[in-house]
Amino acid sequence: MAGSLAGPLAGQSSFSPLFDGRTLDGWSVVSGPESAFYVRDGAIVVHGGSNFPTWLRSAKRYENFEFRGEVFVQGWANGGLYFHAPEFGPPTECGVKLNLFQKKDATPLRESMGSIFPVVAPRKVNVRNQGEWNAIRVLADGPMLRVWINDELVHDLNRDEHPELRYRLRSGYVGIESLGYPLRFRNLEIRELPERERWTTLYAGESDMDRWEIVEKPKVEALGETLRLDGLGYLATRESYRDFAFQCYIRASKHSNGGVIFRADGEKPAQHYEIQLHDVEGAVYPTGSLYGFQRAHPYPRIAPEEWYLFQLFAEGPRCVVRVNGVTVVDYPAMQRLSSGRIMLQAHQLGKWIEYRGIRVRAIGPPA
Repeated sequence: MAGSLAGPLAGQSSFSPLFDGRTLDGWSVVSGPESAFYVRDGAIVVHGGSNFPTWLRSAKRYENFEFRGEVFVQGWANGGLYFHAPEFGPPTECGVKLNLFQKKDATPLRESMGSIFPVVAPRKVNVRNQGEWNAIRVLADGPMLRVWINDELVHDLNRDEHPELRYRLRSGYVGIESLGYPLRFRNLEIRELPERERWTTLYAGESDMDRWEIVEKPKVEALGETLRLDGLGYLATRESYRDFAFQCYIRASKHSNGGVIFRADGEKPAQHYEIQLHDVEGAVYPTGSLYGFQRAHPYPRIAPEEWYLFQLFAEGPRCVVRVNGVTVVDYPAMQRLSSGRIMLQAHQLGKWIEYRGIRVRAIGPPA
């Protein structure tokens, strides 16, 4: 018997279907073959011959929402549902993965059914694994994240209070992970809630170039949704920022050299901090490093010309840098605390760095 989806919001009619029960219209396969997912008997089925890192991605991104759906579990089965998954980069580390696993662990683990994998164990493992449908409900609203499995609350989290989840994306795709087990999914639907995060888009297309000023003589190209820098110089925001979250996707030619500069004083960054973009593992300050202060660790092994998620958090004296969802710098002792411009540095002729989805959000300084 299918698990019900009872709850205080279950009777509302403002849900939109994510799956029409017949086709994969509105979904796309990422990092794998089109055959990795198919539809049978009104359900999305994970093909047993597909495997990680393949996943199925929704057409639309969501910030705050209520999600409902069902997953069929029988025998050994493992997979996951992604929420707030990135455009590029690993969904498990950048967003939220709700783990799907057949084992009835007596003591909930960070890899149990219903865990926020692999960082938060559920309150209880509540899985029906004898060829049964399991009801899943997820409510994401700002920092609050609640999850129900078969009508039982297994997570009630404030992500702002969690040392890892506070840096994860709060907007992104819904997805189904493939680990090579033929899990089935049906009755997938979502209800959007009002947005809470106030981001300023710095670059999404050529029309956003008026937010920037060219300093010195870099070669700057606005190529649709992609911004490309080459040569020597800077592209600087016209606005200044002190405490902020900065986010974008980056890719670069092999052994390129550049950086993301912040709290820059004046037209030229005489006083500033810089996050190095330099994909040379043996360099003193490779990609992700706070130049002159802290070397990135672990080193983010990004292939040349591969997009990755870049996040920078500056709060008072603290600087946190994350590459593809992994914290590579957490430096607590910045002394320059005044506002300054954010600048994209081009630092090598003939080597290019590209950016997509550049945005910034003001955050309050630490108490």
